[in-house]
Amino acid sequence: MFRYALLALSLVPVSAASAQPASSSAPDAAAARASLAGSWEGELGYLDYSANRWFGIPVKTRIIDQGDGATMLRISDFDDGPKVGNVRITTGELFDEKASTVAVATFRKGRSVEVMTYAVRIDPASRDAMHWTMVEETRATDDNRPATLRLTTVRDGDKVETLKQVDFLDDDKSEWLTRNRTRLTRVGD
Repeated sequence: MFRYALLALSLVPVSAASAQPASSSAPDAAAARASLAGSWEGELGYLDYSANRWFGIPVKTRIIDQGDGATMLRISDFDDGPKVGNVRITTGELFDEKASTVAVATFRKGRSVEVMTYAVRIDPASRDAMHWTMVEETRATDDNRPATLRLTTVRDGDKVETLKQVDFLDDDKSEWLTRNRTRLTRVGD
């Protein structure tokens, strides 16, 4: 049930965007991404469609900026229940400022490496390095179906939320379905 959570963890969480207009101190994608470096704790949540309720498990994430303005490592740990136990997901990210993309390689014991490249944009209403919204999109598969994946990360001070949505491409509908979310609070540098 947490198979969709893997992608959510690979791109750090954020909450709703600010309604304030952008200012001259609005961050670019590189600055917004760099602002995530540090230790975070929170909840990895998934939507139970049959109950129309969110369920979640505790997660700890450490984001390490590699100092080159482009490369970051993300290490997330959570308990996936008695059958699986503790899970560590390690993600390497490489941001390409000129192309406005981020290449992501995700590693998890017992699974194949996942590699994706997302188009990245910052919402123009973002205010500064502590208050922004970033949207990342890619074409991939979800539930063994072709889809567009969208990760919306909102940072509001020491809180960040990432919402994963999917729009399946093998139907006639243009509709975003929510898959999961990660809500984190900064607990250290």
